[in-house]
Amino acid sequence: MDKNLKPATIAAHAAGALDAQSGGVVPALQPSTTFTRDADYNLDRPDNVYSRDNSDNLRQAEEVLRSLEDAAETLLFPSGMAAIAAVFRTLPNRGTAILQSGIYWGTTAWIRDFCARREITLVEVPASELVATCQNTPADLVFIETPSNPWLETVDIQAVNNATSGVVIVDGTAATPILTRALDHGADIVMHSATKAINGHSDVLAGVLSTRAPEAAIWGEIKADRKMAGAILGPFEAWLLIRAMRTLPLRVERMSQNTQKLAEALLAHPQVADVFYPGLPHHSGHDIAKRQMQGGYGSLMSVLVKGGREDALRVVGKLQLFLRATSLGGVESLVEHRHTIEPHTGIPENLIRVSVGIEDAGDLIADWKQALA
Repeated sequence: MDKNLKPATIAAHAAGALDAQSGGVVPALQPSTTFTRDADYNLDRPDNVYSRDNSDNLRQAEEVLRSLEDAAETLLFPSGMAAIAAVFRTLPNRGTAILQSGIYWGTTAWIRDFCARREITLVEVPASELVATCQNTPADLVFIETPSNPWLETVDIQAVNNATSGVVIVDGTAATPILTRALDHGADIVMHSATKAINGHSDVLAGVLSTRAPEAAIWGEIKADRKMAGAILGPFEAWLLIRAMRTLPLRVERMSQNTQKLAEALLAHPQVADVFYPGLPHHSGHDIAKRQMQGGYGSLMSVLVKGGREDALRVVGKLQLFLRATSLGGVESLVEHRHTIEPHTGIPENLIRVSVGIEDAGDLIADWKQALA
């Protein structure tokens, strides 16, 4: 496909994926785990040997994401954590990694445990101290998440890249490649939990890594690790992902618009102490977000209600359109009392994390108003 096509066109056409055998405008699902050879034992398709690393559906989904990121290569994994693990397994024993603090707790917990087992020095710093730390601490790898979950902190990716000689990995899950192409801002590798907005229908687990430098040693190691460790997304999940990504730009646009409206309404509400959302001018990372995010500020935000734990739980319990469930980026709006889920992380008892869907914005605002009353 034309390299200059806009994301909406790339997504709608699934980067040109068709079914060549039938002429169908939708790619076929091919679940085979192994592939035939002729009488001389030559492969009928040289690129298909065994499905652990060979799958038409996987390659088609990767091509959509590669095109959306404007990357050189893209690799899909069975979850976001599998993608993160593949990156960190490239670190040498007794190496050094810098990790942004206050990000998704699952990421932090796994990285801490992994680095301890491998005798890797792990330096954890808040978003505001990343650049200074990178300037003063030689590191093999720097891992950042922007906007972060659940604090919605934003990080200047280019500034971090300029401050370190290490490989810069960006978790851009909350932004998606529609709002931020992290590779354009200096990331060496961008990671997404495709389970979230990229799929957007709460029915697929997937993770993705993309790079602009496939010749780099770390990328070769990641590719080899994925193949031999078997961290491969199945063909059915890849097929579902292709189907979902056809509407990704539309969904992200609507969710971002809804979240902006809801964030503004809640910030003005007398029962709300604060709203963390990079689309709000008072947010500490608003200026960075304006530079790095195009077309909106995403569907994730956090709300501090006035009071304590019981007040927050009362609000969460009264919400009717916002489903009480753990995840983000789906077409349905979700709400979560984070302290109940992760009390050990220092999350305030009055913080409510919100994932805004594609419903009518007025209905969503009305639901919060009745819950806060």
